[in-house]
Amino acid sequence: MSFLTRKYPFEQSKHWLKECLLYCVIVFLILYLLQPFGFSHYGGSKLLVSLLFGAVTFGCCALYGHFLFHRVQHKVKPWLIWHQALAIIGMVLLIGICNFLLFSLVFHYSLNLIVFLQFLYWTFIIGFFITMVSMSINYNHYLRSRMEELLDNTTEEQQNITVTIHDSSVRGNDLTLPINNLLYMEAQKNNVVVYYVDQGKTVAKELHATLTSVLADLQDYENIFQCHRSFVVNLNNITSAKGNSNGYQLMLGKCTTVVPVSRTYVPRLKSFIA
Repeated sequence: MSFLTRKYPFEQSKHWLKECLLYCVIVFLILYLLQPFGFSHYGGSKLLVSLLFGAVTFGCCALYGHFLFHRVQHKVKPWLIWHQALAIIGMVLLIGICNFLLFSLVFHYSLNLIVFLQFLYWTFIIGFFITMVSMSINYNHYLRSRMEELLDNTTEEQQNITVTIHDSSVRGNDLTLPINNLLYMEAQKNNVVVYYVDQGKTVAKELHATLTSVLADLQDYENIFQCHRSFVVNLNNITSAKGNSNGYQLMLGKCTTVVPVSRTYVPRLKSFIA
């Protein structure tokens, strides 16, 4: 229940017509390729009828989204996750009713409760799939834009900060560099390899240290983030993040290495971005 009362984190899409078109295409493809509801026995043009159902879906989404959903969303502050869930259910119901009426007209079915409930059942299944696709697109867009905004601010704040990572060997050679040049660090056996930018190139230096000691050296900087038992990254230099609750893959600067975020550390990454 606490999850449902959280603020819905995504901004209102400026491309709602494109989203409506996406829903239209998904409904068309499901009907034309999978042919549920006994659609495979239809003797007429399956292509045209599938397009007709897609067009009705597009119309429902456009009318519902533009004239009702977005207006209510502007008035209800804050917009919570359960508000969004109800809005989606309402849209699915509208799509189901309109497509059921079209279905009855095209296939000459009498209007009865059993057929309607069966149709509504499939509408919810299709609607759930559409919602997951839409939410994934919105979440990835939100994650990328929010991360870019936060990291740009942090980078500017740390413009003139220099850090030192200590080498614990007898003839250790400590590494001192601007914090914004630091990309990531990887534990390898008894050493830590530090990857950083020097004169525009990615350079690696191996130090006799542990990730624990490195994190102790950099404990004053929240952007130095342990994302895996073997990796520590500088969040300032993340250029892209892909994945889900089971883990992410991070790209940093011009470095070609993909740095993993294991499932254990995903909540901390999300709390940084949220």
